[in-house]
Amino acid sequence: MGRQFFVGGNFKMNGNIKTIKDIVSNINNAKLDPNTEVVIAPPSLYLLLTREHLRKGIEVAAQNIFDKPSGAFTGEISADQLKDSGITWTILGHSERRTILEEKDDFVASKTKAALDAGLGVILCCGESLEQREAGDTVKVVTKQLKAVADKVKDWTKIVVAYEPIWAIGTGKVATTEQAQEVHAALRDWLKKEVSAEAAEKTRILYGGSVSEKNCAELAKQADIDGFLVGGASLKPAFADIINANQA
Repeated sequence: MGRQFFVGGNFKMNGNIKTIKDIVSNINNAKLDPNTEVVIAPPSLYLLLTREHLRKGIEVAAQNIFDKPSGAFTGEISADQLKDSGITWTILGHSERRTILEEKDDFVASKTKAALDAGLGVILCCGESLEQREAGDTVKVVTKQLKAVADKVKDWTKIVVAYEPIWAIGTGKVATTEQAQEVHAALRDWLKKEVSAEAAEKTRILYGGSVSEKNCAELAKQADIDGFLVGGASLKPAFADIINANQA
C-alpha cells in the first residue's frame, strides 16, 4: 500500500464570509479523487464557519497554533482549543512565519510537539531562500529545520512534511520537477537516517510553491512527491484539478 496522496489548501490571510462560503461550496460540489486526503486552512476567524459548511471527509486546519495549552497569551490559539472545536490539523513552520515573524526552528518544533500531544495532525513546512539554494545549501537548510522537530518528536505518524522553496512561494516560479524530486528524495533519506525507516516510508512529503492546475500533474508523477500544499490556487475553482492531480 503506497502513501495516500495529500493536498492542503492554505488560504493565508485571504477571504471573507461570502468568499469562504463560495470556496467551500465549490469544493463540496466538485468531483474529487476519493483516494486523496484533502485539508483546507482558512484564516482563524473562519475556521468554525468552514467546518460547519464543509462536507464530511475533508478536514480543516489552522494556519498556526501556540505551544501552550492555555494562559495569558493574547491573540494565540492552542491545540486543545482547536481539537475542542473539531479542527484536526494545523500548518506549522510556514516560511512566511519563519521570515516575517522570525519564528525559530526550536519554537516551530515546540509547537509541533504541542499539536501532536493534543492529537492534531501537523503540516510541517520547510524551505530555503534563493540565496541558500544558489549557495548549494538547500538540503542543509531544510534538514536543519526538520532536525529541530526530530529532537522533540519521535512519532512522525501524524506529520506531513511540506517542502516549500521560499523563492517559489507566490512568485510564479516553480521548482522544476527534477529540483523538487531531488529535495524530496533527500528529505526521505534524512528521515530514514535520523528518524526511522518506517517514518521514511510512510511520511508524506508535499511540494508547495506556485502549484497550479498547469504544473501539478507532472509534479505528482515524481516518486517522492506525495501531494501539494497550495496557496493562491486554493482560492480558485481550479483547486479541484490540483486535488485530482494524482489521477492525471
